[in-house]
Amino acid sequence: QVQLVESGGGLVQPGGSLRLSCAASGSISIIFAMGWYRQAPGKQRELVATITRGDNTNYADSVKGRFTISRDNAKNTVYLQMNSLKPEDTAGYYCYAKSTTGFNYWGQGTQVTVSS
Repeated sequence: QVQLVESGGGLVQPGGSLRLSCAASGSISIIFAMGWYRQAPGKQRELVATITRGDNTNYADSVKGRFTISRDNAKNTVYLQMNSLKPEDTAGYYCYAKSTTGFNYWGQGTQVTVSS
């Protein structure tokens, strides 16, 4: 079992920045990738960014150049640094962990609202 706890969401003005954190605990050794999805009301869920055990990263085209995913292995934590935020980035952001068992684990979600 893997537990994921997110933090760092909130309200920010357009052009501002936020950093999301996702702390993993439990059977950490079975995780080979972590990342973030987001979902806004009435829209499909979107994969935002992923980082693998080998530090390979992938980003949605909509966030490339603005968001950066990173991890701190000592803290079992993945971060999503979000810069130059736009109103269309407003969504619930969900951390996930992909395991070697084929099962995906999810955090509880954190709301990001970009508005003036």
